[in-house]
Amino acid sequence: MRGPLTAALAAATLVLTACGSDAAPPPGPTTAAPTSSAAQAAAPPPRAFTIAATGDVLIHPALTTQATSDGNGTRDYTKLFAGVKTAISGADLAICHLEVPIAAPGGPFKGYPSFNAPPEVVTALKATGYDTCSTASNHTLDQGLDGVKRTLDALDAAGLKHTGSARTAPEAAKPVIYEVNGVKVGHISHTFGFNGLKLPADKPWLSNQISAESVLKAARATKAAGAEVVLASLHWGIEYRHDPTTEQKQLAAKLLDDPAIDLIIGHHAHVVQPIAKVAGKWVAYGLGNHIAKHEEPRGVTEEGVLARFRFAQSNSGWQVTADYLPTLVDLGPPIRLRTLKPGENEAAKRIDRIVRSAGITPADLPVGS
Repeated sequence: MRGPLTAALAAATLVLTACGSDAAPPPGPTTAAPTSSAAQAAAPPPRAFTIAATGDVLIHPALTTQATSDGNGTRDYTKLFAGVKTAISGADLAICHLEVPIAAPGGPFKGYPSFNAPPEVVTALKATGYDTCSTASNHTLDQGLDGVKRTLDALDAAGLKHTGSARTAPEAAKPVIYEVNGVKVGHISHTFGFNGLKLPADKPWLSNQISAESVLKAARATKAAGAEVVLASLHWGIEYRHDPTTEQKQLAAKLLDDPAIDLIIGHHAHVVQPIAKVAGKWVAYGLGNHIAKHEEPRGVTEEGVLARFRFAQSNSGWQVTADYLPTLVDLGPPIRLRTLKPGENEAAKRIDRIVRSAGITPADLPVGS
């Protein structure tokens, strides 16, 4: 983990000097008795951490072609992600959403509708600064059990944590908890379905599916295992629709009304959806595409959000503030992912309008730098 995006609040310590005499002090300012070494030590800073979360990582063939060009014949995806590296690596916990299965080193590599992405994607995510990836999506089962295993093996080899799919029943049953600045942060990941594919009857643990009951059961188990904060990554909604569905809103209300869940991070629509507060907690309904190159770009499928949340503990619980960075897949050539400045172009203006369409003001959710 890395240092926070902004300095943590430091607690001031008043150091008192010793009198050094049993006699009554002369008139005027008095001094206190000697303090212990523990009292003289600086008080620890408040417990706090920052999260950066981004949208769908969709590896279409054009991105692999670009990576091969960038690597002079070998696949190098790091240049595609270089434009967000500073923001990602600056967070204490950076979370990607790996929507696609990972192939063997020799392929075959495939795009839509049944993805099989080169393993160099995973090493590029790690090099960019990501710490973990959610993996439950409608494409989790594209390559079956072997695809799930290869994906999680590749993440393990790169040093990236993961949640949402599993290779075995015991792995699926074990809560995922990160240690972030001394805080135990739990993470769960669920999807609405698998594009018509069914979980094998004898392997229902391969990937988590969405229902209010299943999400809350996982969140409560994660809290019971010691997590102080639980994040829920949800693959939900309708593709290419900016407005969250009634089902998304109802589910968000039910989940965030429960003390087991502290934040919802949404994916799947491939376009940006609003960021809102529900039951006093944040929900990012949809962060758009992080990296993608659809065969037929729609103008908005290259837009995304890098959302940042700052958790700080107070006497009344966790206080969470947020900001965001608009992102754009610049189709070039070369294809590059980059952040946008406020109002920089029509994409930045549109992203801001959509992010705030649920009523969140710039004061509550500023555009970051």
